[in-house]
Amino acid sequence: MQKVTEKSSYHCGVCKKPFSLESNLIKHKCINRGEKPYPCDICGESFSKRFSLTVHIRIHTGEKAYQCDICGKSFSRNDGLTSHKRTHTGKKSYHCDICSKSFSECVNLTKHKRTHTGEKPYHCDICSKSFSRNDGLTNHKRIHMGLKPYHCDVCGKSFSQSESPYHCDIHCKSFYITGALNRHKHIHTQRRPYHCDIGSKSFYKPYHCDICGVSFSQANVLHSHKCVQTGGKSQHCDVSEKSFPDKRELSLHLAIHLGSTTVLLVQIRYLTQ
Repeated sequence: MQKVTEKSSYHCGVCKKPFSLESNLIKHKCINRGEKPYPCDICGESFSKRFSLTVHIRIHTGEKAYQCDICGKSFSRNDGLTSHKRTHTGKKSYHCDICSKSFSECVNLTKHKRTHTGEKPYHCDICSKSFSRNDGLTNHKRIHMGLKPYHCDVCGKSFSQSESPYHCDIHCKSFYITGALNRHKHIHTQRRPYHCDIGSKSFYKPYHCDICGVSFSQANVLHSHKCVQTGGKSQHCDVSEKSFPDKRELSLHLAIHLGSTTVLLVQIRYLTQ
C-alpha cells in the first residue's frame, strides 16, 4: 500500500519553511515579525502563541495539570513532568565540573552551576531584582501583583508561593520547614522543660548530646557541639587539604582562597543547602 504524503502548500517568504496549513504559516510569520497577539488579561504580558499564553496563565492561577503517576507530584507544564519522571530512574548523566555533583537533567545542572558563579539572568521588570532561576522570578512577581493563588485548607489564609506546606493548626501560621513548625507549636503546648536561672524564660531543647548530656534546641547546633567534643573535622578544603568541624568554618576558610566577598556569599549559600 502506497503511503500518501501530505503536500506542503504554504511556504514562508522569508525562510522558505513549508507548512501544510495556512494557519500555521500565519503563526510562523508572527514569530518572525516579533508579533505577540495574545495578551494576558491579568498582568498584560503578551505572547506569540496561544499555547504559551495558556501555560503562562497557570502562573497566576497556580494550576498544575500534569501529575506524576509514581509520586503524585504535580507540574504546570508537561515538559516539567517529563523531566521529573527521569529522577525516579536514578540515572544522573550530567556532572558539575566544579564540585562533581550529578544531576538527571541538563537544565538542573545549569541551575546548579549558578550557585558557583552567582549568575542571576532573570530580572524583574518592575523593581530590577534578579534571580538565578525563572521560578524564583515568577514567585517574586506575584508579590508586585498581589496574587495569592495558594490557600491554606485550615484557616483559609492565602499565599503567593506554594512552598509553605507545614501549617500550625493552633495559631494559623505557615512555615517553610517542619522544624520551624515544631518549634512554633511548643509555644502553644508549653513544652519548655529548660528554665533560665536569671530570667523567667523557658526553652525547649529536644536534641541531647550522648557524650556530655547537654541539650540543644536545634539539631545543627548539637552537631557542631559534638564535633568540638570529639575533635571531629568532617568538612575538608579541596585546595589546602585543611579540615574543619562544620560548613561555616570551611566557608570562612574558603574566602582566603577565593579572595572575593561575592564568591564567599555564594559559596556559603551553596554549602548550607
